[in-house]
This record gives sequence, C-alpha cells and structure tokens, in this order.
Amino acid sequence: MKKSNSDYFAEASQAIVGGVNSPVRAWKSVGGNPVFVRRAKGSKIYDVSGKEYIDYVLSWGPMILGHAHSKVTTAVCNKAKEGASFGAPTHAETQMAKLISEAIPSMELLRMTSSGTEATMTAIRLARGFTGRDMIAKFDGCYHGHADSLLIKAGSGVVTLGIPGSPGIPAELARLTLSLPYNDIDALQKATDRYGSRLAAIIVEPVAGNMGVVPPQKGFLEKLRELTAKNGIVLIFDEVITGFRFTFGGYQNLIGIKPDLTCLGKIIGGGMPVGAVGGKREIMEKLAPTGDVYQAGTLSGNPLAMCAGLATLNIIKTKINSFSALDDKTNRLCTEIKGLFSTKGIAVCINCVHSMFTMFFQQGPVYDLNTARKSDTVMFARFFHGMLKNGIWLAPSQFEAGFLSFAHTKKDIDKTIDACSKTLKNL
Repeated sequence: MKKSNSDYFAEASQAIVGGVNSPVRAWKSVGGNPVFVRRAKGSKIYDVSGKEYIDYVLSWGPMILGHAHSKVTTAVCNKAKEGASFGAPTHAETQMAKLISEAIPSMELLRMTSSGTEATMTAIRLARGFTGRDMIAKFDGCYHGHADSLLIKAGSGVVTLGIPGSPGIPAELARLTLSLPYNDIDALQKATDRYGSRLAAIIVEPVAGNMGVVPPQKGFLEKLRELTAKNGIVLIFDEVITGFRFTFGGYQNLIGIKPDLTCLGKIIGGGMPVGAVGGKREIMEKLAPTGDVYQAGTLSGNPLAMCAGLATLNIIKTKINSFSALDDKTNRLCTEIKGLFSTKGIAVCINCVHSMFTMFFQQGPVYDLNTARKSDTVMFARFFHGMLKNGIWLAPSQFEAGFLSFAHTKKDIDKTIDACSKTLKNL
C-alpha cells in the first residue's frame, strides 16, 4: 500500500522530535500535516505522491539557481568519488575564500563554518574577544541562528510559533543582549548613548527576512554604521539570506556600507550545509590559531560543500546582468497578486526587495516586528493551503520570506497568478 504524506509524518513523529528537524517545517502555524518531499528540479518540487509544486521556499533561500542544477550536482558527484571529508585543508577552501573576498571586499579574511548559526555565533565571540566588552545588541524580529545570545526577541520560527525567545537561556546571559526595534533610529541612538562603551557588537540583517521581508528605512543602516564606528562597536551584517541573492556579492555592495564583520550561509553552499564569517583583518586575526579566540569545526570547509559553493558562485558570477530580470519577475508576481487581492477586497501588504517577498495579511505598512505581528495569521493559513492545493509551495508561516530563482519562468509566474486567483475565489 502506497504511503501518504500523513503516513510519513506519523512515522517521523515516532523517531524525531515533533516529526521534524527544524520547527517551522512542522506547519504548526498553518495547521495540517507537512508535505514530505521526494525530489526537486529547477523551479519545481515534488512530494512523496509525485505531486508537482512551483517552489517559492527554495530551501529557505539557498537555491537561487533552482534545484539540482546540472553543473552543481556534477561537481558534487565528482568530488564525492574522491572522499566526503578529510579533516585537513583542501585547496577548494582557499578558492572559496578568495572568491567571496573578491565579491565582498569588506571580508578581508574568512573562516568557513558548517552553518549560518555557527557563523553568527563566531562573529559575536570574535567581537567580544576583540573589544574586551560583553554586551551585544540586535533588533527585534531579526533571527541570527539559535545561539543563546541571539535568540532574544528573535524572528523566524521563534515568532512563528509564538515562543518567548529565551527559555533555556540563562537570565545572566540574556541581560547581556539588548534587542532594539528594527528601523528605529531614535531607539538606536539612545541605546548607543547609554551603552556604547559596553557594547562589543551590534548585529543586524540589513534586509530583515525572518519576520517576513522588511527593508531598511532610509538612513537606518547609515546611522547604524556611524554610531558603531563612533563608539568602537563591531558592526556585524548577517547576510546569511541576502549574500549573493541580489548581486554577485552582498547587500552591502548595493548600498555602499562596509560592516566590520559579515556572516554568510545558504547560497554560498549551493544547497549544502555551509556558513562563513569574515571581515577586517585586524579583527579576524584574533581567531585561533592566529589569535586566542577559539573556534573549530570538524566539517568546516567540507570538500563537498566547497565544491557545491564554488560551482554555484561561479555560475552566479556569469549572471551579474541577469539579476535585474530576476527582480522584474519578482516585481511582476507581487504586483499582479496585490491586484488580485485588491479586486477581492482583502487587505494585503506585500514587501518586496529584489527577489525576496512576503505577503502580510493586513493593510500595512510593515516596517518592524510590531507592525508585522498585526497580520491575520488565520487568513494566511487558509491562503497557504489554497495555494498548496493549486500547486504552489509557499513558506508555512506568515513570518518568513518567499524567494524566486533564476530557474523560475514566465510560465511559472503565470501559473502562480492563476493559482492565486483560484485560491482567492474560495478564501
């Protein structure tokens, strides 16, 4: 007898906590049992029953070339024949570091990790070691991985599931983390006036993507750079999502702001587990073995991940002139969907930054976590299931980003708009 998605989830729930290895995958905020995926290709993803969906999750961002790109899969398969892990240096790590530094000049020296969480965790430890200070600041709704110091008022699954954000985190450690309203220059100014001499670092998603897509307002990041430099605070850009998504490089390339440290992940691994932290030479040289700030990882710089990442980045490098077309596809999708909602008389605010977007089920505008939380999550859940029924794969949370890839076609966009129209008729 053929097993259904529900059967697979029931089986998983007996062996895995909650049936999933990352909380948002459990669909708690939208209801129902999660769909189990068997394979993917290009802009499409296929479940265990063989049903096809147009994918706007893209493994939460990494698959900018689309799934199973032939050059990436060939590179990984060829490398796997030579061995999956050595626990010793390989030339591919050097090639990766040089390519990233070329694309993002502020990353003068790098350290590869196995995840974005490891990258941000290392950046915070490095900033504390470099400055000799203990306090850090972040922004409400920004998610920087699940390290203890960074889960205070975090986004992503934390806000999706309504978790307070710090169970299991010692109060003493929580007190060393300030969380400020995103896009609030006055709050930022007051925080640095009061705590500037005690802050080791301020970490930010330059485009927030974990409370839904929320762009920085005019002057916010510029003021952040000014105040951190003035107070000797290490400015960390978390570009785990935005790195190589908008151009061959980071969002910082487009806005002309150089952070002291940058964290990367997702796209630079081409679908393999990877992360990286890099920045000013004087800060990075504090890391062991050059300095005394310790960080290590058995699988850091894993040859398969480096191979997939190099193949992906080298392809992206050839597509520098194609990013505007990708932006245009995303803008068309968002504009057409917004028009359908308007005709139906349902409030929606769509935030779109290049090839990232979020439909907030409310009037808007959405510019921080408090405004994002005004969204109608019940209506979103109904919309999510309607789109899924019509063959469209969206993130199972109101507070996540959607993504387009170079593999998405005009036909995909047309089909998505048609699916939205059908969904709204039954909403």
